[in-house]
Amino acid sequence: MKTRRSIFLQGLRDELPILAGTIPFGLIYSVTAVQAHLPPLFVQGMSAIVFAGSAQFIIVQLASAGIPALIIAVTATILNLRHMLYSASLAPDLTRLPTRWKALLSYLLTDEAYAVTVIHYQRTEDYPHRHWYFLGAGLALWGSWQLSTAAGILLGAQIPASWSLDFALPLTFIALVVPALRDRAGIIAALVGGTAAVLAAHLPLKLGLVAAIFVGIAAGLATERRGQTIPTALAPAPEDIL
Repeated sequence: MKTRRSIFLQGLRDELPILAGTIPFGLIYSVTAVQAHLPPLFVQGMSAIVFAGSAQFIIVQLASAGIPALIIAVTATILNLRHMLYSASLAPDLTRLPTRWKALLSYLLTDEAYAVTVIHYQRTEDYPHRHWYFLGAGLALWGSWQLSTAAGILLGAQIPASWSLDFALPLTFIALVVPALRDRAGIIAALVGGTAAVLAAHLPLKLGLVAAIFVGIAAGLATERRGQTIPTALAPAPEDIL
């Protein structure tokens, strides 16, 4: 019989390989924010309250470029709309939880915690206290994100550009996305969205990312409506990626 502690620790352990990519991302975020002359308390507070790396990064970039606050808010909102899809995906597994648990887990819901949790839920039968797995994965990421943000604030410009830490971010998201691509619609959405992001990178106000989101979603929905799927067995296992 699995205990809460063993389930929690399993979620924490399964999240650890992903931290190799998220920790450099946290350093980059805080270093960039400090170099943009944002107060250190604000930089750390955004990691603790917002806790959404991609949104924090784009907010810092847009703010440092002097983009109007309305554009920043709209861009960050659109960027984080995917969390609604994440929560809808996990809802059947967490629907019986009390409100306090749902509130806590919704705060910990990030790309990395979702990817690990949803794959685990898909590969295991329902069992008591499985939400402790989500808690372990989410807290592992939360703790490392806070520490990496603080380290970036303290180190500042002392991190040499030759380390190329920013390259860890796309590698991390590739490792997260690939195991979750289990049908043709998802694959098409990822390929089209990625291609659109590259082609639209030159658009002003960083709107290329927003355009790529809509294009990728539209391509996935169009493919889904045609009923084209691929066998689940063809999808790679997480251990083949991480």
